[in-house]
Amino acid sequence: MKTMSVNQLAVALVCVLAAGCGETTDVTVLKLAHGLDVEHPVHKAMAYLAEEVARKSAGKMRVDIYPSEQLGSERECLELVQLGILSMTKSSSGPMEGFVPAMKVFGLPYLFRDADHMWQVFLGPIGREILAAGIPKGLQGLCFYDAGARSFYTTTRAVRSPADLEGMKIRVMKSEMAMRMIEAMGGSPTPIDWGELYTALQQGVVEGAENNRPTFFVSRQYEICRFYTLDEHLRLPDVLVINPDVW
Repeated sequence: MKTMSVNQLAVALVCVLAAGCGETTDVTVLKLAHGLDVEHPVHKAMAYLAEEVARKSAGKMRVDIYPSEQLGSERECLELVQLGILSMTKSSSGPMEGFVPAMKVFGLPYLFRDADHMWQVFLGPIGREILAAGIPKGLQGLCFYDAGARSFYTTTRAVRSPADLEGMKIRVMKSEMAMRMIEAMGGSPTPIDWGELYTALQQGVVEGAENNRPTFFVSRQYEICRFYTLDEHLRLPDVLVINPDVW
C-alpha cells in the first residue's frame, strides 16, 4: 500500500482545492511539476509543450507547470504521479532508477560517443523500450530531453583525474549508479536534494558536485565553486513522464 508524506498530502489538498476553484468541466487540466528554474532550457521546452497542447486542443486541454520544486523534490513528484495526484513530472533519469531499473544504464560513465549517438539511442527501439518500462510502475515515459553532459565542479581544488576526487565529498543525486561511480573514482558520494545544494556548497557540507553547464549557470553555483572540469563523464537524460491512467 502506498502512503503519503505530509508534504505529499499538502500537495494533494492544493490540487483538489485548485480543481474546485473556477475550473470549468470542459477543460482538462494536467498538472506538471519539476525542480528546474524557469530560465532553464528544459523548462522552456515544457512551456512550449504547454502552449502547443492549448493550441492543438483549441483550449480544451491545459498544462499547468509548477517549476523550482514548488510541489516537492524529483522523487516526491514521481511518487505523486504514481498516486495520480500529479498528472506529469520531469525527472532526471538518475532519481528514476529507484522506480524504473532500466534507467540505470544511463548512469554508466562515457556511455555515448557524442550527442548524435545519444539521440540515436533515445529515438530508437532501445529508447522506446526504456520509456515503456515505467508503465507498470505508474510512470509512463513520453520523451527524453537533452540535459547536457555532466562535469565536475568543486570549491577547493580542480579535478583533473579521478585521483583528485580522493577523500572529497561530492554531491550526487539519489541514484545508486551515481554513488557507485563516485566511490569507484575514490570520492565520497553525498546524496543531497537539488534545492539544498547551494547552501551545502556554501557551508562546506560538500566540496563539489557534478552537473551540466546550463544548470551550473542558472543555479549560480559558480558563485561558490571556483573550478569547473569539462570532463563530460555522464549524459543523463531528463525524462517526461505521465500517469498511465491520465494518459
